Amino acid sequence: MPKVVLITGASSGIGKSIATYLHQKGCIVYGTSRNPKHISDFPFQLIALDVLDVATIQRAVAQIVEKEGRLDVLINNAGMGITGAIEETPTQEMQHAFNTNFFGAIDVMKAVLPQMRQQKSGTIINVTSIAGYMGLPFRGLYSATKGALEILTEAIRMEVKNFGIDVVNVAPGDFATNIAAGRYHTPVFETSPYKKAYAATLALMDAHVDSGKDPIVMARILHKIIETKHPKVHYRVGGFMEKFSIVLKRILPDKLYEKLLMNHYKL
Repeated sequence: MPKVVLITGASSGIGKSIATYLHQKGCIVYGTSRNPKHISDFPFQLIALDVLDVATIQRAVAQIVEKEGRLDVLINNAGMGITGAIEETPTQEMQHAFNTNFFGAIDVMKAVLPQMRQQKSGTIINVTSIAGYMGLPFRGLYSATKGALEILTEAIRMEVKNFGIDVVNVAPGDFATNIAAGRYHTPVFETSPYKKAYAATLALMDAHVDSGKDPIVMARILHKIIETKHPKVHYRVGGFMEKFSIVLKRILPDKLYEKLLMNHYKL
């Protein structure tokens, strides 16, 4: 029986690649976008859902359950990037990033859990980031939102395990997508004491994305997780050095690790 999959943020980037690949593999895929009426030519079904609007989340889940009778997989992929020095980033923008990347993901989980609990099965995959394992300069807010979702996943996983539901983290590194276009960028202010360091870090981040892996790599990993009976808690998907940086953080003294990061970003 094909699995019924809901994936948020599926109109572009990694989300679109994952949804297309799962559709090709025979899953019944419902991708979401805030404004699907303005988007066409998708092989999978695209429905309206805004992670910042609980009513749209509940409507989307109800629509899927009414049509399919079940919901097997949620992929919490919708998110946004945010860059800037902590001192110069508006608090309102920080709150918006947390509402999108963290609280939005929680609200979608809340909406699907009653159905998964009723059917005594389900898999929830939260797409986080390797950046969530460390505080990165000028990406501190993004790191914080994804790190928070990693920790929350560990907790909710234990809460719902007895209902036959698996909750999994997948942390991607840099992928060649249009994510930079959707980021909130704190401007590089001419009079800023961070001007030189921040501008150089922005250029480095964009170069990493441009040379990143093909999103199909991420899609294959998610398909494998969906087909795994007892998936792991954490999956990391990226280049060797990206994944190795997590290992180094565990084993190196804090200040030495900090020095390595600062050297990487030329700070």
